[in-house]
Formats: sequence, structure tokens, C-alpha cells
Amino acid sequence: MSTAAKNRFQKINIATIVLLFVLILAGGVVRSSGSGMGCPDWPKCFGRYIPPTDINDLPKDYKQKYVAKRVEKNQRFAKTLDVFGYSDLAKRIREDRSILVPEEFNAGKTWTEYINRLIGALSGFFLLLSVVFSFSYWKTDKRIAILSIFNLVLVGFQAWLGSIVVSTNLVAWIVTVHMLLALAILGICIYTYHVAKISGKSTSGSSPLVYIITLAALFVSILQIAFGTEVREKIDAVANHFQGGYRKDWITNAGEIFQHHRDIAVLVLVLNVALFVLIRKGFNRHSIQQQLMSFTFLMITLQIVTGILLSYMALPPVAQAAHIVLASLIFGAQFYLLLNLFKGVKGRELSR
Repeated sequence: MSTAAKNRFQKINIATIVLLFVLILAGGVVRSSGSGMGCPDWPKCFGRYIPPTDINDLPKDYKQKYVAKRVEKNQRFAKTLDVFGYSDLAKRIREDRSILVPEEFNAGKTWTEYINRLIGALSGFFLLLSVVFSFSYWKTDKRIAILSIFNLVLVGFQAWLGSIVVSTNLVAWIVTVHMLLALAILGICIYTYHVAKISGKSTSGSSPLVYIITLAALFVSILQIAFGTEVREKIDAVANHFQGGYRKDWITNAGEIFQHHRDIAVLVLVLNVALFVLIRKGFNRHSIQQQLMSFTFLMITLQIVTGILLSYMALPPVAQAAHIVLASLIFGAQFYLLLNLFKGVKGRELSR
């Protein structure tokens, strides 16, 4: 393929990365607003390509119909768990009576979930386009095409996993896996973009110390995100215990997991301060490395602000959604910084 096709791959990949961040934000909104079961079926929503806006548009037996579908889906998932040796968990899912409680129709929640699905479908379409144009690099770097294809497969698995997240009430760890898999998909897009960007250009690496600290900062950020999903699960359990009331007491009753999440946040800040100092000493202020570090620091600052809002203002839903998308932006910036430190285009680094 021509140079134009290669440039098109890079532009499509950038658009895909932006869409993935938007999708993470949409997922955060769905999660914080409790809209996961806004559309009880898939790929349609209440059996329609365009969901209803009024309960009168639904059949009278819609609750029983979709509860039956949810039970059927959970039974299939329980069989899968049996195959992999998780018999105890499979038994808990089969015996979970809470899934028999039907969801009341709520037009706001339905359309929130529907918009989330539309963004997901658009992201999938752009990932498919990325696969098509990734073959323009087949002769120079097969990794780009292979990873693009693998990413498309991951997205399919992620979509199925997302349906399990909202269908089951007991499998808390799936939420963490779901989030980490989203980061993996995002990371692969960033990696293939970087490899395509430096293809055919002279590259150079940075000092081992800067690279190691960046790697440590990235690892701690991923750990922080994993702990954050665990905090969310604990908060959900506490909220269910209080039947949605006493919101100001949810964090107090979340236990040690919230403390661990807050302690790791301090470590994230310390590592990034150290990294910021090293980047400023070793790179020109116009370099991509300094720009990425400055962006990361801005995101961390905003992340701290949303964390304070969550802690002291009874977990406002807007702050919840912002918190998770900011964490994802920090991950993306740190990962791209790591790639540019390991193998960046010559001429961008300028020692002082």
C-alpha cells in the first residue's frame, strides 16, 4: 500500500484512541448512574434498534421476559465457570435470587446505556478500519497488523465480558478484569500508533534510570486503577446494604480497600514528581517527553481534585465518571511516554 494508506492508518488509530477514551467515560457514566441494565438485551435494546422512551411502548410482560433472558445468560456463564474449575462461584450464580428481581423501566438509564453501546459500536468500527489499513505496514513491520487484528478480537471478548458484568451480581473481579482489558485495548492502539509513527525513522533511547522510573510509575498507576475498581465494588455492596440511602456513610463503611487506594495515590504522586524532575533535566521543553509529562501532571492534579470530591461530597456521580477517565488518561500518557523513552525519534531529546 501507498504512503497515503500508512498516513490513513495513523489518523484512524488516533481517532480510535480518542473514541476509546470517550467509551471509558461513557462506561463510567453508566456505572455511576446505575444504568447497566438500562438495556436488558443485546445487541438490541428492548428488542429494538432504537430504544423506547415511554413504558407504554413496552409489552406488559417485559419484566418477566427479560428476567428469563438474564437467568438464561447467567446459567450459560455458570457452565463456563464449571469448565474452568470455578464450581463454587458457578453454584453461587445459579443460586443468586437477586437476578430474579426485575428492573423497572427508566428512559434516562435506557438511553444512557444505549449511547454507551453506540460509542462502543463506533469504536469497534474504527478498530476494524485500523485492521484494514494496518496491512500497509505488512512488509516493514508485521507487528502492527498482527496486534491490530488481536485488538479486534479483544474488543469482541470485552463486549461479552461487559454483558456479564451487568448480568451477574456476584462476580466482583470481573469488573476489575473488564477495566484492565479496556486499558490493554487502549495500550495496543497506542503501541501500534507509535510503531507506525517511528517506522523508517532514526530512533534513540533514554537513560535507564528515567525509563525504569517511568515503568514503575506506569505499574503503580495500573495498580491504582485496579484498586479503584475494587473500591467501587465495595461501595456498591455498601450501597445495597443501605438500600441506596445514607450515601455520606458509604466510604466510611468501605473498609481497608479505600485506605489502600488512597495510600497508593500518594505513591503515584511521589513517583511522578521524581519523573517530572528527571524529564525536565534531560529533555527540551518542546520535546514530546516534556509535553507528555506536563499533561500527565495536569491529569494527576485533576485526579486528586476528583478524589477529594468523592471522599468529602458523598461520591457525586459526575466525579465518579471523571475519576475513571482521568485515570485512563494518565495511563495513556505514561504508556506513550514510556514508548518514546525506549525508542523515540532522534532530535527530540536535548540534554541540558
